[in-house]
Amino acid sequence: MAAISPLSASLNVAIGGGMGALARYQLGRAMTHWLGPTVVTAFPWATLTANVLGSLAMGLLAGWLARHGGAHGEQLRLLVGIGVLGGFTTFSSFSLEMMLLIERGQPSTAFLYAAISLLAGLTGLYIGLIAMRIAA
Repeated sequence: MAAISPLSASLNVAIGGGMGALARYQLGRAMTHWLGPTVVTAFPWATLTANVLGSLAMGLLAGWLARHGGAHGEQLRLLVGIGVLGGFTTFSSFSLEMMLLIERGQPSTAFLYAAISLLAGLTGLYIGLIAMRIAA
């Protein structure tokens, strides 16, 4: 397997990320059209759907790459796993990392990672919101 240059790796991630972000945006539009604005503003259905679909896709990709990755496995991981799925949802990466910790026999580390991720993410968002409200 030939090494991927940093430029090629970055381009794979950037192109995939653009595709994933566009897919996420179109999913939100489609769900708003399908369910109506009142329903999608009452509960974050589009985000939930993106997270579940992205996690399913990440599982399929990781399983496929483990069996058939071959010479182009790293390019696919960069393009689809980090790029497309990263642009579509970062929850898919979180789900993969959680499952790897659990499969490695580290459930307490997985729980700690989940708790810190949730609490730190919510805290960071809250601090950002407060900072912008103070600045306004």
